Amino acid sequence: MVQNLVVDRIHDETERIRSIVLKAHDEAALPSFTAGAHIEFDLQEAGNRAYSLIDWGGSKNSPKEYTIAVQREEDGAGGSKAMHALVEGRVVSALGVKNDFELFASQNPVLLLAGGIGITPIISMATELVSRNAQFSFHYTGRSMSAMGFTDRLKAAFPEQLSLYCDDENPIDLDALMSAQSAETHVYICGPKGMIEAAKTAASVVGLPDENVHIELFTSPDTQSGDTPFEVEIHDTGDVYAIPVGKTIIEVLEEAGVDVMYDCQRGDCGICQTDIINGTPDHRDVVLSNADREAGKVMQICVSRARSARLVLDI
Repeated sequence: MVQNLVVDRIHDETERIRSIVLKAHDEAALPSFTAGAHIEFDLQEAGNRAYSLIDWGGSKNSPKEYTIAVQREEDGAGGSKAMHALVEGRVVSALGVKNDFELFASQNPVLLLAGGIGITPIISMATELVSRNAQFSFHYTGRSMSAMGFTDRLKAAFPEQLSLYCDDENPIDLDALMSAQSAETHVYICGPKGMIEAAKTAASVVGLPDENVHIELFTSPDTQSGDTPFEVEIHDTGDVYAIPVGKTIIEVLEEAGVDVMYDCQRGDCGICQTDIINGTPDHRDVVLSNADREAGKVMQICVSRARSARLVLDI
C-alpha cells in the first residue's frame, strides 16, 4: 500500500550522512516495524529505494514517526541524491515496511557488526537487545571517525557494548573478533560487500555455523570490468533469454513476462536462489557458503552472472 509521508526534520550527521524523520501527513500512527526492518520509497526517476528504519528506543508499535539515514553516493544510481534533495515539508511516497534482516528471539549471545552506513539497522538491533537485557557486543567500523555517523549518540546509548574502529587509526581485526566468539554466538553484519565477505570468512575459519551468521548488504550490484553478455535458458520451457551487460537476469526475465520471486536485489536475502541445471555461474552474492559456490548448483539471480556462454536454470 502506498502511503504519503511528510519530511518532518532533517539533520546532517556527517558531510555525507543525513538523518531524515518522516511522519504521516495527518500525523496518524504509522505501521509497526521490528528491528532490522526497512522502508521502501518510490523516488520516481531514481526508482524504488529502501532504507533501514532506525530505532533509538521509541515505540516500534504504531509509531508517530520513522527515522532513516541516507549516505550520499556521488557515483550511485541517483537514489541517495534524490533523498538528499528532500526538504522539510516535502511529501514522499512510501511503498511499505518489510524485514529481510530479522533479529532472532534467542538466548544466545549476539555479535553486532556494522560497516559505514550499515550502522542503521544495527542501531535498532542494539536497542532491541538492550530492551531484552540480552548479552551482546556492538562493533562499528568505517574509513575514518569523521565519516562515521552517530558516534556520540552510540557511545551514550550503548556504553558497555560499543567498540569503534576506523581504517586510518585502529582498523578492526575481524579474525580476532570472530575467534573470541563462542560457538553459540549469532552474528549480525551489515555494511559493504568487502567487509561482509571478510567477516564471513573469519567466522567460517573459527567454526561459527553458517546459520548463525546473518547479513544485509548495503551496496547495490555494480557492473564489473570484463562483464560480457550471456544467455539464460529456462529448463522447463526451453525459452532462451539474452542477458546484456548492465542488466540482471531478473530484470531481463521480468521484462519478458517471466514470473520470478525476489526481494532485495542486492544478493543478501536469498529469496531469488535458483537451481542451476547446466553452466557455470559467476557468484556475486553474499548469501552462499564457499561450499555452495564451489558446488555451482545454485545461484542468486538478482546479482550473479555467468562464466559460461549459457546457463540452464530451473525457474
